[in-house]
Amino acid sequence: MTNGSGSARVPATTTNAGAQVESDAHSLTVGPDGPVLLHDNHLIEKMAQFNRERVPERVVHAKGGGAYGHFRVTQDVSQFTCADVFQPKRRTRMLARFSSVAGEHGSPDTWRDPRGFALKFYTQHGNYDMVGNNTPVFFMRDPMKFQDFIRSQKRDPHTNLRSNDMQWDYWTLSPESAHQVTWLMGDRGLPRTWRNMDGFSSHTYMWVNAAGEKVWVKYHFRTDQGNEHLTDAEAERLAGSDADHYLRDLHDAIERRDAPSWTLSVQVMPFADAAGYRFNPFDLTKVWPHSDYPLIEVGRMTLDENPENYHIHIEQAAFEPSNLVPGVGPSPDKMLLGRMFSYPDAHRYRIGTNYHELPPNRAVVDLHSYAKDGSMRQSPARTGAVYAPNSYGGPAADRPQGPDPASWWAEAGELVHAAATLHAEDDDYGQAGSLVRNVLDDAGRERLVGNITGHLRKGVSGPVLARAFAYWRSVDQALGDAVAAQFGTQK
Repeated sequence: MTNGSGSARVPATTTNAGAQVESDAHSLTVGPDGPVLLHDNHLIEKMAQFNRERVPERVVHAKGGGAYGHFRVTQDVSQFTCADVFQPKRRTRMLARFSSVAGEHGSPDTWRDPRGFALKFYTQHGNYDMVGNNTPVFFMRDPMKFQDFIRSQKRDPHTNLRSNDMQWDYWTLSPESAHQVTWLMGDRGLPRTWRNMDGFSSHTYMWVNAAGEKVWVKYHFRTDQGNEHLTDAEAERLAGSDADHYLRDLHDAIERRDAPSWTLSVQVMPFADAAGYRFNPFDLTKVWPHSDYPLIEVGRMTLDENPENYHIHIEQAAFEPSNLVPGVGPSPDKMLLGRMFSYPDAHRYRIGTNYHELPPNRAVVDLHSYAKDGSMRQSPARTGAVYAPNSYGGPAADRPQGPDPASWWAEAGELVHAAATLHAEDDDYGQAGSLVRNVLDDAGRERLVGNITGHLRKGVSGPVLARAFAYWRSVDQALGDAVAAQFGTQK
């Protein structure tokens, strides 16, 4: 059989059940020009499959891209964690997905937005996921507010248009957002490429070593390509000329064997420090100053393999912070604990009950789970019985790697309670102001004023605008005055 030009042999077209079909171009009809026959199985299969070839896009982080690669440990941190992926000289295959937060699947890459930084490590003790961002903080500290926040960043239901007024209305009524909005309106809100941005766990996690000793940690993935950003004008031009700028850049870099990499370092806080620290260390709107807890290098992440099929490997990839491994556990961060339910629940809705059996989500170790049946189930439980306890050789729960790393709630109630109470520096504006005054240079502050002003000029109503001036004056008086001055007011 030829490909139509007579030059090369190609396989015969088949149905999804493997039977060869007669034609790729003509339906079965009654006579040459008669009606189409319903028993043309190939035609019906093609039409039905086409109508169902999209899964629901992610409600958040819909637009994104990713690649496979590996993580290699470069420094010994086994004194802090027994997690397999972080043991000396370990090399672990992994998958990364970068994304925008608010835009839909077809939205331009270069809208000003936080960027998702989701990682899946295929470890010898199960899959370990980290679902982070390119900023070390977030807009809120309590999951009760997450749905409302996302709706304020999406489309106005009355106009179906994105609304800066909705965004600023929410932000100015939620002072805990100030730190993240300062990051968002600064240079990091528009990275030049995904390769030129850092990634953060943002959340605090617990590490446990082989002796059962616990510490709190934050992850920092620093780009080895250097941090670079776009101006508003460059971003707007790219949104019109190349809406997939980030996606194209990552794919092309890997194709030309210019594999991007990130160096992972962690901040480590002794377990007992949390109760007496000057602010709640589990608050997602706060960073830990490096002067208190300096960065400790762990290893390097390298992305060097583009996915064979984007739908299979990226759209169906399911990242979830509940995928933890021995040696890593959650912290009392309320946002983290909320996401541990929300993410797997979203995957069950979006891609199905047995999403863990899809190629990008499969563990590289044998599974011995009593989970069974459900839609699209492919593999039996392999447990000898479908219930526990049983007398037929089914698996029994046993953690050989040491104590449960998530056991802080059982043994440290007073510490956790103390960490959740008001500390001396638990205010909402302090770290945002420190970022403006102590991290940004004069040029960075000038760009920040320009970015804020440009965003506020796009449809923000008078009452919300007045609150925005007060919001930025609470962050930094000079910054707020500079923003207000751009509108010809000193009020």
